[in-house]
Amino acid sequence: MAERHLRLTRADFRVFRAIPTRWHDNDIFGHVNNVVYYGWFDTAVNAWLIENGFLDLAGSEIVGLVAETGCTYFESVAFPETVEAGIAVERLGNSSVTYRIGIFRQGGEQAAAQGRFTHVYVERASQKPVPIPAPLRAALAAIQS
Repeated sequence: MAERHLRLTRADFRVFRAIPTRWHDNDIFGHVNNVVYYGWFDTAVNAWLIENGFLDLAGSEIVGLVAETGCTYFESVAFPETVEAGIAVERLGNSSVTYRIGIFRQGGEQAAAQGRFTHVYVERASQKPVPIPAPLRAALAAIQS
């Protein structure tokens, strides 16, 4: 039997990022195509990591690689809306973190879609898992729900 998903609200998230939809995000059905949401998840989390000094795209020796993703859709959004991506940490492990991301219409209280993805932190050169560095761990713990 399919698992029912609890629809999350803004209160379930700690950080928000506005993301404008683009003309080519819409599909033939007149709404944002499902694959675009995964790009929004990636954009929201990685922008947070960059802005907080935890990710240098060219120089970080330790990077998070996506190991698992998922998304549940509740209502469609369409260009030219601007959505807001809410971010929270769902689980913080030794070398991995699972993020929860909610996609909200501007002013909307309930998520139009919600997803999750897991970063496994690895040494860039060897691609071997490593413990999450202490400063990053502390920042992730601060947005854990």
